[in-house]
Amino acid sequence: MKLGVFAVLFGDKSLEEALDKVQNAGLETVEIGAGGYPGNAHCNPEILLQDEQKLQAFQQAFEQRGISISALSCHGNPLHPNQDIALQHHHQFEQTVLLAEKIGVDTVVTFSGCPGESEYSRNPVWVTAAWPDDHPEVLAWQWEEKVIPYWKEQQAFLQSHGVRVAIEPHPGFVVYNNETALKLRASCGEQIGVNFDPSHLYWQQMDPVISIKELGKHNALFHFHAKDTAIDPENTAANGVLDTKPYSDELNRSWIFRTIGYGHGEQEWKRIISALQLIGYQGAVSIEHEDSLMSVDEGFQKAVDLLQNCLIKEKVGEMWWA
Repeated sequence: MKLGVFAVLFGDKSLEEALDKVQNAGLETVEIGAGGYPGNAHCNPEILLQDEQKLQAFQQAFEQRGISISALSCHGNPLHPNQDIALQHHHQFEQTVLLAEKIGVDTVVTFSGCPGESEYSRNPVWVTAAWPDDHPEVLAWQWEEKVIPYWKEQQAFLQSHGVRVAIEPHPGFVVYNNETALKLRASCGEQIGVNFDPSHLYWQQMDPVISIKELGKHNALFHFHAKDTAIDPENTAANGVLDTKPYSDELNRSWIFRTIGYGHGEQEWKRIISALQLIGYQGAVSIEHEDSLMSVDEGFQKAVDLLQNCLIKEKVGEMWWA
């Protein structure tokens, strides 16, 4: 495994400045935003695919620093009922896959997407209940009419270009846990796997280690985000985990995203890293920062320090040494 970072947290810096920070922190790999919700501050596939000089300069920035690209990310909603949004996110996904193929990156990270409740919807509808009967009917329509047909087409597209997609399970989209991720993979094909982010599982009361082991049995864990979540026990006891208050309302929310170690301690992250090791994961541990209580630089360095202590570096005989 290689410790890396999702470089969108340095989106206010040039690519070279961002990579210098990565190199100075002793990291070996980066995940680069290429469109969708993370934006494309460091990588615009549309431009790079058309301009060979700019593409060479882009690649040289990594080569000169000995840094690899773990994945290109274009988290979006290609199933959005607003066709302008859906087409834009789909186009960005296609362009990102083509760029990944061209530069030898095997993984693109995105979301599954979420349709509306019918052909007349204006906004996505995330189904979270089994009753009234409208809910399961909407869910069946979404999967049968929108989700599976779209991702079957993308499975063929991905296969033809030798790239795989790591879908990030995320509440608000049709894939939000292991069950839905594996349903998508079983329905559409094995170019489709998971970008595993524990922060989205914690507040849903899931155990990341159990989830990692299950995905390992299906060879479905393609990429990994290192991000933490802190749960407020009093607010959760009062209101539950489905919290629609703004992330900036930290005092009153049931949970918030935190820097690694500020939601769960080092021992928990050692459990997670060990579980990744057990299933044979050899990819990136990509630090993501969305902690509203801590600056980017401080959160990044604290995450690096803790994860460097957790990563398993070598095997000597039958002993594992951290």
